[in-house]
Amino acid sequence: MKITKYPESCLLIETKGKKILIDPGVLKYKEEYFDIWSKVDAICVTHKHSDHCNVELLEKLGENIKIYSSSEVKNTYPQLNINIVKENDVITVGDVKIEVVHAEHGYLPPMKNGGKVIENIGYIVDDGETRVYATSDTICFQNEYKCDILCAPVSDNGVVMGPFEVALFAKEAGAKLIIPVHNDSPNYPVDFEYVKSVFEKNEVDYEILENGESIEIE
Repeated sequence: MKITKYPESCLLIETKGKKILIDPGVLKYKEEYFDIWSKVDAICVTHKHSDHCNVELLEKLGENIKIYSSSEVKNTYPQLNINIVKENDVITVGDVKIEVVHAEHGYLPPMKNGGKVIENIGYIVDDGETRVYATSDTICFQNEYKCDILCAPVSDNGVVMGPFEVALFAKEAGAKLIIPVHNDSPNYPVDFEYVKSVFEKNEVDYEILENGESIEIE
């Protein structure tokens, strides 16, 4: 399995001959990404915010790429051909399973005029050997989800988890590795030296990827 990080919370997961793209957003998007993103087999969007859902890009993609997301995203962007999924659904892409899981987006007052996320979901990509859990923008919540790799935001500020919560969340899920995401917005800057210190104090392994950087999972 190969995991490549792109701006904000976008991940490209390549495994079993399939390519799955999660949360392609507008933040720091580059035209050079189109050639890569337009060749995937499936796209999974967690929620309606534009840093996770680049509508203009998704409109350009061919009909052979299936887009999965919530009914809220479908209602927000009716021009997109979205396959609606909900918590506990399972998406099948070749030999790869994608479990649709719960997520709870944090709230701040500036979101009150239509920005509040009512329906938020995460995805666990399972190729039979490795489970990668993309949490979406979520605060900490009780769950029984299990994974090998946790891809989670650490920027805190009431909208998502901070590094301490992510460390505990990862341990609860049995994750062997944390890949931080959601770190490109100037509104929610991430102090990675602090993140590293918290992860190391809590004895969890992590890999901080630059945009466009990949990691191979044996």
